[in-house]
Amino acid sequence: MSKQEFEVIGQDAGDCCAGLASAPLDDKRAAQLAKVFKALGDPVRLRLLSMIASREGGEVCVCEMTPAFELSQPTISHHLKLLRQAGLIDCERRGTWVYYWVLPGVLDRLAAFLTTPQTAGAGV
Repeated sequence: MSKQEFEVIGQDAGDCCAGLASAPLDDKRAAQLAKVFKALGDPVRLRLLSMIASREGGEVCVCEMTPAFELSQPTISHHLKLLRQAGLIDCERRGTWVYYWVLPGVLDRLAAFLTTPQTAGAGV
């Protein structure tokens, strides 16, 4: 398991439901979330995360992701490292290959953070 996990939104019960609209972010929380959104702001990293998250069985070998891009393997590995450092994915080496998966609950916590409560009479 990677020891470079980044706390995305908080792991304790008190942080799980605190959304963007619940209270202004403090400096520390804003810096943490900015790193996550920066990682997601790159099209290659967003595609990599999508490939991993949508994979049946929940994990993907780097050898299966690299051919989907016109990038070198070291560049793909760099993008995956940034996703790991942002706390979105983790990995494990198995022989020659490295397998990646989305960390449990991370996408749900991120979605919950971005969800705002619907107020009566609010238009879309």
